[in-house]
Amino acid sequence: MSSIYGALGSRITIVEATNGLLTGVDSDLVDVMAHQLENYVENIWLNTTVSKLVETADGIIATFSGPDANLVEIPFDRVLMSVGRAPNIENLGLQELDIKLSESGFIQTDKQKRTSVSNIFAIGDVAGGVMLAHKASHEARVAVEAIAGLPSEWEPPVIPAVVFTEPEIAWTGITESDARRLGLDIEVSKFPWSSSGRAITSNLSGGLTKIISEPGTERILGAGIVGQGASELIGEATLAIEMAARLQDLKLTVHPHPTLSETLMEASEIFFGTSPHHIGRR
Repeated sequence: MSSIYGALGSRITIVEATNGLLTGVDSDLVDVMAHQLENYVENIWLNTTVSKLVETADGIIATFSGPDANLVEIPFDRVLMSVGRAPNIENLGLQELDIKLSESGFIQTDKQKRTSVSNIFAIGDVAGGVMLAHKASHEARVAVEAIAGLPSEWEPPVIPAVVFTEPEIAWTGITESDARRLGLDIEVSKFPWSSSGRAITSNLSGGLTKIISEPGTERILGAGIVGQGASELIGEATLAIEMAARLQDLKLTVHPHPTLSETLMEASEIFFGTSPHHIGRR
């Protein structure tokens, strides 16, 4: 995946090489954010790449290649490009220490974050996996406890993720798109914020809360939220997955009203067809 963000005065163009923004995030969550983007972005071009960038006295001339903007040239004041991340492990002396790396260049570690050299540990982005600060913090706890001789291992069932866009997008556990791709049998319950009193009065009715569960057991496998404060709300869903909670557990947990936190309860109620604020089942 690669993307380019260009700005000329108040005009903004977003270009994405794949067929959707935020690849890997459920499209129904991204759609809410993309709809908001249309209010202040001039162009959003998918399946498009930048074939040339030329710096001139008048700015940076970008030439695009894609179905919506083939060979189109646009001048920009600034250009921001994103093409992924690589571990910053140069000049650490890893080769001299014979520390093993993965094929993609990350430091290999065991469940206690110990490298191939028993008294050296690695955490965070250099160790690969999910590249998020809160994941690194928990890895550090495991490493310190292991160094202290405690029986600690890194094996969290889920790690929440947040895209701090406006509105925010957050998810935890398995996503609907990944479950479909893997051929898993799942149930999806969605609660639109247009049925939330707090969202309506706060002008946030475009948001959405969804829960992915296992048929039969009704065990919560994942959740996704798009809307203001999604980063604050996803923690409850993460705890529910961590504790192997079922939809019934979340449904029966009394939430304060009117709040955005109760959209998780309402999404569970949608499954049972008992939501007091939204008619319809799933």
